[in-house]
Amino acid sequence: MKLAIFDVDGTLVDSVALLVESVTACFIALDHPVPDEPAMRAISGLNLELGMEILAPNADAGLLAALAAQYRHEYLSRATADMREPLFPGTEAVLDLLAAREDMHLAVATGKALRGANRILGAHDIARYFANVQTPDHNASKPHPQMIYSAMSAVGVDKENTVMIGDTNHDMEMARAAGVRAIGVSWGYHLPADLTKAGADIIIDDYADLIGAIDSLLGTSNA
Repeated sequence: MKLAIFDVDGTLVDSVALLVESVTACFIALDHPVPDEPAMRAISGLNLELGMEILAPNADAGLLAALAAQYRHEYLSRATADMREPLFPGTEAVLDLLAAREDMHLAVATGKALRGANRILGAHDIARYFANVQTPDHNASKPHPQMIYSAMSAVGVDKENTVMIGDTNHDMEMARAAGVRAIGVSWGYHLPADLTKAGADIIIDDYADLIGAIDSLLGTSNA
């Protein structure tokens, strides 16, 4: 059996504009200098508390907690009102094909909290594709490899048969730390050159190329 682990933001769903708007509104609301957009994009995939520490390095614990709480409010109010986290083109079609294979398990490893991950997967009716969903609620944050270890353990697949699919350096570094293969997607938060430098084995530009990339790394399907 093989295991394909997917990131969420920037890989399955397009949340870039929503993240940038929410961080901007959050920092303005608390009268703290607004980070630039590259800094905001760089924290995608990390848990929220760690992201706020990076964006506000001089803030004390009280302000960091307030920033995290305000960000949750800003993000959820926008996301749930307008459903502004659309699936990237081709996402559901490729999940459908992979889930139908007899040699393949699918899982999620995301920096989102479990509640947020379940919300977005449920909103798009794609939770049914995934054998397990790993989040920082019960694992260390990316790029620590614990989420990958947990996903593999849950379905009994070893690292030689596991691949991580993501859009950020944190995803690629997590895969490297876990000893699994890594596929970077070019349509997310981080640049393809940075994904390659962080350890991506392959970069794809379209979901139509994903199954071929997985098979080239893990072996051809026997389904």
